[in-house]
Amino acid sequence: MEHIKIKYFTDKIDKLTYIDGKSDWIDLRAAEDVELKKGEFKLIPLGVAMELPAGYEAHVVPRSSTFKNFGVIQTNHQGVIDASYCGDNDQWFMPVYAVRDTQIRVNDRICQFRIMENQPKIVFDEVAHLENADRGGHGSTGKQ
Repeated sequence: MEHIKIKYFTDKIDKLTYIDGKSDWIDLRAAEDVELKKGEFKLIPLGVAMELPAGYEAHVVPRSSTFKNFGVIQTNHQGVIDASYCGDNDQWFMPVYAVRDTQIRVNDRICQFRIMENQPKIVFDEVAHLENADRGGHGSTGKQ
């Protein structure tokens, strides 16, 4: 089991918890009330900073209900927070774009994250041909 140092920027959000057996994604909450008009962009503070273990990064994505409940999309589609973003003032944020007028309240669960091991170092070996059957190109199911 990994131990991760976490700093909270507010006492208005629930503390993070890992719910064993349900999912290995951990919910993140809005750390302030946010009101957005259609077409507006905002970095929503998530109220936490963490010191991730060396060799790991956090992947931050919307919850499945975020668009339905709040009418926002995460502008970077998936945020990646690497282990170097670990200072005392390195609060996590969710960049969002509103597709309708909306309100997000402090402590609303708006996104989720998981900790992933960094990709191993890779060497690319250039070849003239790949020795596998073609699937038909981009977007193909492999059926003709």
